[in-house]
Amino acid sequence: MESIRPSSSSGPSPEGSLETADLAQLLKLSGRGDESAFARLYDAMAARVFGLALRVVRDPAQAEEVAQESFLEIWRSSGRFDPDRGSAVSWLLTIVHRRAVDRVRSAEASSRRDTTYHDRNQPVAHDATAEAAQASLEARRVRGALASLTDAQRQAIELAYFGGYTHTEVASMLELPVGTAKTRIRDGLIRLRDNMGVGQS
Repeated sequence: MESIRPSSSSGPSPEGSLETADLAQLLKLSGRGDESAFARLYDAMAARVFGLALRVVRDPAQAEEVAQESFLEIWRSSGRFDPDRGSAVSWLLTIVHRRAVDRVRSAEASSRRDTTYHDRNQPVAHDATAEAAQASLEARRVRGALASLTDAQRQAIELAYFGGYTHTEVASMLELPVGTAKTRIRDGLIRLRDNMGVGQS
């Protein structure tokens, strides 16, 4: 697979010439092993895929690897795309976003492993231990609360708060009216708050 990183001298992305229905059809054909259809899908979405990956991992080389891995996963799983559950663009970018977040988490875990020996040989105050335990507990609570959201709410919140996108950008990526995207984010946050017991006595 060729390099994904878009050239600054390249012309307009082919993505603009393809409608959502066309992308869905290309995914369907790719799921049947049609390499020509997948090549068209790749050309249409490469710049957008790389852009999303770069926004999350913030490193061009890492973003390119994430984009390559994402397209490989898209090729392998395109047969599972269901247009009744969402748009082709949303399905594609969800895969990319998940891959990018996994890459960030993997890098963070690697960094933690590199410093484990040093940390274990330093005296740890009781308060620091308590704070670490509390942080771990809070992380588990957040993950559990996210799992309770609807797919639509979770997707919007992950893009807005983990991906760092604005409401307008989230609406564009999910192909929704801005008001609908804001509603999904707001309702998801309310549900998160209630599930985590925030503000309750």
